[in-house]
Amino acid sequence: MSRPRVLALLAAAGIALAAAGAAILPATASNAATACAAAYNNSAVYTGGMQVSYNSHNWTAKWWTQYEAPSTGGSGVWADNGSCGGSGGGGGGGTTCNYPAWVAGQYYAVGAIVRYTNGLYYQATHENPGYDPTISTWFWSPYACGGGGGGGGGTTGFVVSEAQFNQMFPSRNGFYTYAGLTDAMAKYPAFAKTGSDTVKRQEAAAFLANVGHETGGLVYIDEINTANWPHYCDYSQPYGCPAGQSAYHGRGPIQLSWNFNYKAAGDALGVDLLNNPNLVATNSSISWQTGLWYWMTGTGNAGTTSHNAMVNGQGFGTTIRAINSIECNGGNPAQVQSRVNLYNQFTAILGVPAGGNLTC
Repeated sequence: MSRPRVLALLAAAGIALAAAGAAILPATASNAATACAAAYNNSAVYTGGMQVSYNSHNWTAKWWTQYEAPSTGGSGVWADNGSCGGSGGGGGGGTTCNYPAWVAGQYYAVGAIVRYTNGLYYQATHENPGYDPTISTWFWSPYACGGGGGGGGGTTGFVVSEAQFNQMFPSRNGFYTYAGLTDAMAKYPAFAKTGSDTVKRQEAAAFLANVGHETGGLVYIDEINTANWPHYCDYSQPYGCPAGQSAYHGRGPIQLSWNFNYKAAGDALGVDLLNNPNLVATNSSISWQTGLWYWMTGTGNAGTTSHNAMVNGQGFGTTIRAINSIECNGGNPAQVQSRVNLYNQFTAILGVPAGGNLTC
């Protein structure tokens, strides 16, 4: 046998042995699990290609996004890159938190994660000088160390889970995110968290039914009838309409309109909506905040807020009167029934009775 052929056979044997050796080598840590990227921050802005970790998975943003937690649903902005952190992928488990203890009076930047005295973890959604995470819920949000899942609202503390939210609004606009809603709820911690579990769920269903009606199932962001847009400027107000006569049309889940309402909502939320009304159509959390602002403070012709109506047992019909009383007393029974139908549907999803006094 010629020398070149002997060398070729030896080389082939060497390759085979190397392959066999590779097959029996124990898995290294890098082979066993992919390292987790930086944790997702609900208030941060992510652009296409940026990576985060959330619920023991790595995710990549496909385009610009904010206030939309990674999931395979919603607008589809996130691509699931698979599990990370060594959770093993086989049910249960998840990564283990290892974050510093919260210290009162210590400065925390947005995204900081701490372990509170109750053993739970919280992430700073706004920078703060060490406010108590269980009291200052505008500055802190509960943080899950992987796993997630289960019933109810998960780590958000909301009685409506993201899956239930998606079930309620299967065709919703990607702008109306679940994360944006739960972030907005920090402004009004009494919303859907007052009274018995049944009352909490009824209030959540009532709010979502009304905003679903106002927006065609969370489809529309801006008022459809553009001919009405110039009609929402009340020049008798001392501050006028600095953003333009047509700038104060209906926007967002409650279809906030009129310059004086943008001024009042902005003052309450700490956002200059009078000069920047389009924030209600471009920032999901702020948009949801305006809906909750009216729900928690607006009385319309009902003599009470929608929140108080549900908490005090006055019924869903009173919320309709608070939001759009022109429909009541036979004004537009079809619109009233549309709201009632959504409310009945949503209470059924949440497993609670609708209660009485459904119409107005």
